[in-house]
Amino acid sequence: MVPDEYDLETSQRGTPRDRASATEFELRVVAGPDAGRAFLVHPNDPSPALIGKSPVCTVRLVDPEVSRRHASLEAVGATLRLVDLGSTNGTFVNGLRVFDAALGGGEQIHLGATLMSALPREGPPSRETSATSFGPVIGASAAMRRLHPVFERTAQARVAVVIEGETGTGKELLAEALHRMGPRREGPFAVFDSASVAPGFVEEALFGRERGPDGVATPGIFERAAGGTLVIDEVAELPLDVQAKLLRAIDRGEVRRVGAAHAIHVDVRVIATTRRDLDAMVQTGHFRDDLFFRLAVARIELPPLRKRLEDVPPLVHHFWASLRGPGSPPPELIERLAGRPWPGNVRELHNVIAAALALGDALPGWEQQTNPPESGALFEALLSSSLPLPCAREKLVDAFERAYVARVLAENGGNVARAAAASGLALRYFQVLKARQARIPPT
Repeated sequence: MVPDEYDLETSQRGTPRDRASATEFELRVVAGPDAGRAFLVHPNDPSPALIGKSPVCTVRLVDPEVSRRHASLEAVGATLRLVDLGSTNGTFVNGLRVFDAALGGGEQIHLGATLMSALPREGPPSRETSATSFGPVIGASAAMRRLHPVFERTAQARVAVVIEGETGTGKELLAEALHRMGPRREGPFAVFDSASVAPGFVEEALFGRERGPDGVATPGIFERAAGGTLVIDEVAELPLDVQAKLLRAIDRGEVRRVGAAHAIHVDVRVIATTRRDLDAMVQTGHFRDDLFFRLAVARIELPPLRKRLEDVPPLVHHFWASLRGPGSPPPELIERLAGRPWPGNVRELHNVIAAALALGDALPGWEQQTNPPESGALFEALLSSSLPLPCAREKLVDAFERAYVARVLAENGGNVARAAAASGLALRYFQVLKARQARIPPT
């Protein structure tokens, strides 16, 4: 039986004005094994709150009829978004099964044998700041401002972090910013790209080998990052057997090289990034629950660019300046870019600006230049080569990137880290660009 104060008609829903001004929701368990417990869901939380039996859940229940990761909750403005995460017994709101629902407050939520009610309330003052950037991470939209305090706290902490988000949202750039603005800034910053290493070589790349074919011991990236930060990019790509060894390395602060009899102590802060849904992968057994629990001590989800289109104009200005565009970007360019869906997110925007400056015709619908920009012998050679447009464009972009990398390195005394920061790119991406240009012969 549901207590009277939780009846839909008498619950504290508040007036429409009250709901519009609510800054958080209080989730109360009113029936079931966890009756009497209460949880807060704040709109400034860096990721949705999970409901379930798993240790990583914000709302952790003991109800045996609830799945390990049953559902998620996210406060969005004046509403509470409830998403079922493929639970076994389903999620019900006011008796109806839901998969993705927006709640206004006061609804009855059933999960297994548990009954809950979510009530809007006037929470503490918003934790949003007026900051427009966090190091090289630019964002003045509401979606980013609410994350700036999280970035600052996470930078100063020493715990492991999981950064989630679509491809191109700036996960690695944020990881580097957390390192540069934290207490380990003087230590090394290393990036391990899980997706670029063949499965059979991942363990050796991470932990090293006691003796290789030449009889020489090879330290892994964990040892090379000692005293600093190790970013494991696309952590979801790690094989399950390596995930178990990674868990031991983080838990014990030590690694064992392949073929070694003894472990080596290492002091490393681990930041993991992923574009995959780790919650779903844990559910299906493709990612270890205990490793996720150990990594997600802090958890940040970067929003896609389409959900923070207010950031497009400042990003355009930033990229235009960093790529040494003449004057300021044309207003009509900014207007047209601000309305795009940006499936490739911030990285795609950067590439579009770079192509626009190099080619003058890289933006569909943007007024084209009557005459191409002057570029000497290269332009003339490409125009007279009779190459198809895609091939000619690729050669021109390669030439531009080569010249750009050489210029920014020269201006920063050959220092790759400073050159990457000046170009607005994550260190690893700049290193990849530099290496790629070194392999491409001049046109």
